[in-house]
Amino acid sequence: MSKPSDLVQGTLDMLILKILALEPLNGWAISQRLKQMSSEVLGVSDGSLYPALHKLEHRGWIRAHWKPSENNRRAKFYSLTRLGRKQLEKETANWNRVSAAISGIVQLKEA
Repeated sequence: MSKPSDLVQGTLDMLILKILALEPLNGWAISQRLKQMSSEVLGVSDGSLYPALHKLEHRGWIRAHWKPSENNRRAKFYSLTRLGRKQLEKETANWNRVSAAISGIVQLKEA
């Protein structure tokens, strides 16, 4: 499983925004969904996830509210804001551009 330091700078923010675009989730569920959606390739520690969530909330890209979780414990649930959707669109477009450029280089035939 990749460590957050193995991810391209800023990728975690984009992945969190994408996951929250699908549905509001609490931190634990975001972490689990990232593992699930990446077929267990990507994972994130609490030490990376929660600072990222706080940063995204501070920027106005997500909002948080408290409510009972699946096991009836109080948990902070995060959801995407309109500003967050716009940011996700920007980051996705940039990711597609950068990943296409990298793929083009990686697929070059060796001499």
